[in-house]
Amino acid sequence: MGKVAIVSKLAIVGTIEVAPGSREQVLSLLMAHRARCLKDEPGTLQFELLVPNDDATKILLYELYRDAAAFETHRNGSSIARLREEAGTMIVKIYGTRCALSE
Repeated sequence: MGKVAIVSKLAIVGTIEVAPGSREQVLSLLMAHRARCLKDEPGTLQFELLVPNDDATKILLYELYRDAAAFETHRNGSSIARLREEAGTMIVKIYGTRCALSE
């Protein structure tokens, strides 16, 4: 018998730094992006936005993808391009950590 390849889900824990005073507007754009991704990207399994109570310049993300290929589809997709265009300079920096999901 040959070995069966195990494809593990990919989780992203991310932080978006936003320009002062723009968090609510960026959050609204992110909610629309979230809805598009969950509707149009079958490999996007979960997309959660978290709003820190003590830092108005950050939005945290928890994203779950079927696998690394699904994340690449998301990362290079039209929805994220639209988000970046709409948010413009309101998004100062985006960074994240790729994680394996322990199931």
